[in-house]
Amino acid sequence: MVSVGVIGYGYWGPNLVRNFQESGVARVTAVSDLSQGRLDLVRGRYPTIMTTPDHAALITRPDVDAVAIATPVGTHYDLALSALRAGKHVFVEKPLTQTAEQSRRLIDEAERRGLILMVDHTFIYTGAVRKIKALVDAGDLGEIYYYDSERVNLGLFQPDVNVIWDLAVHDLAIMGFIFTEQPVAVSATGIGHVPGKPANVAYLTLYFDRPMIAHINVNWLSPVKLRRTLIGGSRRMVVYDDLEPSEKIKIYDKGIELSNGKPRGESELERVYETLIGYRSGDMHAPKLDGTEALRREVLHFVDCIRQGARPESGGEAGLAVVTILEAATRSMDARGAPVELP
Repeated sequence: MVSVGVIGYGYWGPNLVRNFQESGVARVTAVSDLSQGRLDLVRGRYPTIMTTPDHAALITRPDVDAVAIATPVGTHYDLALSALRAGKHVFVEKPLTQTAEQSRRLIDEAERRGLILMVDHTFIYTGAVRKIKALVDAGDLGEIYYYDSERVNLGLFQPDVNVIWDLAVHDLAIMGFIFTEQPVAVSATGIGHVPGKPANVAYLTLYFDRPMIAHINVNWLSPVKLRRTLIGGSRRMVVYDDLEPSEKIKIYDKGIELSNGKPRGESELERVYETLIGYRSGDMHAPKLDGTEALRREVLHFVDCIRQGARPESGGEAGLAVVTILEAATRSMDARGAPVELP
């Protein structure tokens, strides 16, 4: 049984505590939070869990094997580094850190000490995203043409990061998981409407070395909540709606067919598009998905990686890749959309 200490019991911390506690392979030994009211909630629901406002006391406990961090992103680096130096495995809420350099330091520290560093990219552990990856890996969608995502709602405004770091991080993690290609450049535009607060509306475009493009729309000022992604391929297309209660994925046998015919003379130039492009409209089906809670699957994976010494699917490298794009997107947004090359 892996003993876990959780730092932060605000929005996401209760979900972490519940899933670790109910996993059957881990137990929560201690919870730390700066709010006494939040700690009272822990004691009321889990009387056996030790609570403390001092995160250092939790990190240094000898009976804690791993530390899960659910705090604002500005605190991730210092907390994770302290835990790694104390010999603890680390599970960090997204995004991993504020800068790519900080992410690299955490990766190096974890590797040097033989510890697991894992980022909470929750969506890649959903049955829907894992099904999409299986379709892409099997070639069922054909050559990928585009990834188009809309992730909007009214709030929740974050005090320390802009809307890209809060919402686009999910799509960047999903893309990094399901596609083998990595983007080579990013362009971003955005704007803020609350004085002194980060941008609350933004648009990202990611470019690749082949005819593929990705577009992400994120917004804290939408009157409705949308979580919809379109993935277009040469063979099939996918609509992924995370808010759908049952049919979260719909696979469409639709697309275009390109012929090799060429116009033989001037008289045929008017029909060039008709001769080269045809449209295919087939069936739609919604596959059955694994209904396991994503965070439960993620927690089990984290514990298994600790036991086996395996590399997590959302390890430090995955976190670094996302933070690198987020940094570049922020620079692009500051430059009013000027494309920024990615390493």
